Amino acid sequence: MQIIVSRRESSSAMFRATAPFISVLVALFVAGFLLLAAGVNPAAAYRDIVYEALGSGYGWSETLVKTTPLIFAGLGVSLAFRMQIWNIGAEGQIYIGAMAASGVALFSGIENHALMLSAMFTAAALCGGLWAGVAGVLRAKWQVNEVIITLMMNYIAILTVDYLVYGPWKDPKGFNFPLTAEFSDTARLAELFNTRLHTGFILALVCALLLYLFIERTVWGYQIKVIGSNIKAAQYAGMRTATAVVLVLFLSGAIAGIAGFSEVAGLQHRLQHGISPGYGFTAIIIAWLARRSAVGVVIVAFLMGVLLVGGDSLQLNWQLPVAFVYAFQGLILFFLLAADFFVQYRVRLTNGGPS
Repeated sequence: MQIIVSRRESSSAMFRATAPFISVLVALFVAGFLLLAAGVNPAAAYRDIVYEALGSGYGWSETLVKTTPLIFAGLGVSLAFRMQIWNIGAEGQIYIGAMAASGVALFSGIENHALMLSAMFTAAALCGGLWAGVAGVLRAKWQVNEVIITLMMNYIAILTVDYLVYGPWKDPKGFNFPLTAEFSDTARLAELFNTRLHTGFILALVCALLLYLFIERTVWGYQIKVIGSNIKAAQYAGMRTATAVVLVLFLSGAIAGIAGFSEVAGLQHRLQHGISPGYGFTAIIIAWLARRSAVGVVIVAFLMGVLLVGGDSLQLNWQLPVAFVYAFQGLILFFLLAADFFVQYRVRLTNGGPS
């Protein structure tokens, strides 16, 4: 037997549309065997996940709390992916955004509420954008692989924040925990419905709308799609592709940096170790599932929020480690990549024979 892989000339719209959903179902099916191996009934576990996340007002609010940074990070990653630029550094950009916003909150001395939040927002977006922009400049000028650069810069960002919260920014009244002093009321986003949900969620929805309009209704958005589809054709048409690479990575990092702002200003009210439990990496899955659509990112981010919040039930009801949730995410990404491969390529088995 011989395996022959050939590129498809075209694939049906139905196949492309259903491939992500099929991949998720297959991932959950495979994850069911992991649950069975751990002595857990998969149907009961999945039911508990949904009930934990959506079965009460508290569950809904906590799901939307998790959804908020996932929307920001997913939007940032999806923007870069649209141009075939692989920003794997959203996690680090979240940390840098959180660090910049915290620096303003702790040391600026601004007393006006609106001015303080505006300054924190601007600092987070600017620093997150510049952090990602480093990879953009290296890619545009010297063709350095942005995957490697953005991935490595994650660890630089995370360890920089750790240095600050374990060192010069550490709260002397924090019982030796790695965190800063709490922000003043002027540096906090408003809470909604007497829950932990804050106005950062509304900001995330506005950001999704603006990104949709930017991509679908502006010349720059059109150029991003053209460059992502065929960079040689874009260059032939006179588009400044190198400038576009830097700009897109800057915007991608800026949006991810705003996720850091929303976390420290809306939820934690301080900078601390582990400010992001992997939101930037989850954003990669979200961008793939959403097919790089801004509207799709909002929907998929919500579903991931359900998984993250509902995953607590696996620990409480079934005594399973949180690693099971991350295993689910890994399986989803694996089968997403497999589905994308079969969308683009056809695999045939033959009896071999002379070539």
